[in-house]
Amino acid sequence: MEPTPLIANTLIELLHRAAPAEDFAQQLARVEALPAGRPDKASLVETVRMAMAVRNRMEVLQQREQGMVALMESAQDLSERLELSNLLAAIVARTRHLLGSDMAWISELDEARGVFQALASDGGLTRNSVAMNIRSDKGVASVVMATRTPFTTPDYLHDTRFSHDPRFDDIFRAEGVCALVGVPVIWQDGVIGLLFAADRYPRVHTTQNIAILRTLATHGALALKNARDFERINMALGKADEARSELERHVRGVQAAADAHEEITLLLARGASLATLCQAVAGLLGGSLLVLDELNQVISQGVAEGYAGTAAQRYQPHGKHSADLARALRQARQSGRSAQAYEADGEICRAMPVIGGDDALGALVLFHQNPLEEVAERTFERSSSVIGIVLLSQERQEASNHRDMSALMRALVSPRQDELAVLRNRAERFGLDLTQPLSLMMIELNGPSAGFVARRLLQTPESKPCLIDDIDGIVVVLCSTTRALELRQALSQWIHREVGKAYLGVISRPMASSAELPSVFATIRRSMGVLRRLGLQEQLISQNELALYSTLFETHDASSLEQFLEASIGPLIQHDRKRNTALTTTLLCFFDCNQNARTAAQRLNIHVNTVRQRLTTIEGLLGHLGQASRALEIHVALRLWSLRS
Repeated sequence: MEPTPLIANTLIELLHRAAPAEDFAQQLARVEALPAGRPDKASLVETVRMAMAVRNRMEVLQQREQGMVALMESAQDLSERLELSNLLAAIVARTRHLLGSDMAWISELDEARGVFQALASDGGLTRNSVAMNIRSDKGVASVVMATRTPFTTPDYLHDTRFSHDPRFDDIFRAEGVCALVGVPVIWQDGVIGLLFAADRYPRVHTTQNIAILRTLATHGALALKNARDFERINMALGKADEARSELERHVRGVQAAADAHEEITLLLARGASLATLCQAVAGLLGGSLLVLDELNQVISQGVAEGYAGTAAQRYQPHGKHSADLARALRQARQSGRSAQAYEADGEICRAMPVIGGDDALGALVLFHQNPLEEVAERTFERSSSVIGIVLLSQERQEASNHRDMSALMRALVSPRQDELAVLRNRAERFGLDLTQPLSLMMIELNGPSAGFVARRLLQTPESKPCLIDDIDGIVVVLCSTTRALELRQALSQWIHREVGKAYLGVISRPMASSAELPSVFATIRRSMGVLRRLGLQEQLISQNELALYSTLFETHDASSLEQFLEASIGPLIQHDRKRNTALTTTLLCFFDCNQNARTAAQRLNIHVNTVRQRLTTIEGLLGHLGQASRALEIHVALRLWSLRS
């Protein structure tokens, strides 16, 4: 039997020498193979898993550090190197090193021939890979050219999403290339080149890798543009002093852009906060800067020293300029360049989406008083990539923090529920007492993702203490029954304010024990389908209100429900619509009062004879109400009609 200190010393030694994951897996297998009766086996298994988690975090931090160093070195090259071939070779080499890829190359678009020609490559094994060229309507180049977004494929040669170039495929076969990732090199409104990384095995790239790759592509765009501009200006130097002045201005602009980008990337590499980055970018651009989330809510801001504009302070997510901002963000997403949203009170609003992988994480909004020069626009646009990296990092941190809550929620609602004592101990970490009566809520939204809404709800003070998670696209909330009414009102107000009216939900009956959660979860989930068929919106319905309808209608569609209403109380509804009467409401109240006309009259605040007269009219429309089965059918239809109204 191996002593506990020896195992711990072994784990520390593995961490110290940055051992591979396989060594930790062997330690875990050895501990799991210990006799089941050993009292410290569970703690040893947890210790090994914690060491594996620490090792994984160290590996992620090392990858991020390498990425930041590569970005800083690339930014430094922009300010120190003006020779195009050396600069592109450095960018390609860093791309390959950063992604750990087998090959990398950057190509430029020859618009006259419609061909992308490789300018620099690294890692190729054959002579043909050095000067690769491909038509802009073939291969991955055609996809990136059309979408202006990154494209990845784990198996290029067998991918059918694009038209293959046989000559290019032959080069890949000779090189043994399998996986490929490509990002556009964009300048102004057009794709001027492509940056690729390839591997000789199937591979899926992370969003962080793609985000940093896009930043390197931005450096490549600046290098290509600088090189072409220098060529053009050098030709004009001998003709006029004006060309010389243009060159000097452009050089100063390039230097300023390189300095600005270097400052931002250095802040990022040092782990600066989102607020610090916003303040730095605002100072560089001389205006006010806002960072918006997916719902256009402000999550960070900065303002340049001495800037007197107030448009940023007056910004509202759903204000009078929200349509202009949405249009500008769509335009910027399509073009890959920032777009002007509107101009008001002497201030110009410019917007740029913040992209993480293939998803929009939010937006960058700049308010400034003077038109931006081209270099300042590029600085603003490159800042969105840096902000995207920070938001991705924050999103991963939040996901890590919420992972335990998500695992607990899924364990509670699972049909194979864990031991209640273990679950109670885990729930205490989040301040939730599972020994008290509990209530479960399920909310479905038509708009932002359930995961995003769940994360935002967890940040609100009203949500504590409770469990909130995204399960299969539905927001699930578990709380104490004593707080259910208060939380129901708070969530309704927050969703209505932040998301709009496109939501629906169910709140469960009180549960005396957490052991009831799996069955209640399954029941409420079926009830959500009934709500969708009823066409209800902007409501959190009680489970008890839906119990009967779930039993009767959960397998029916919307048209069959309409047919049921029409067959049961259709004449009554039509009579009320044509003559503006209240026969439907009167009959529902009559049934709810145990068919007592006097009690119904008191509840409706009318004379009992009026009730009797209305009942006579109703029987003329629907027939005799005394038969029990017919009365039940009509009562159910009336309750369903009331719920939909």
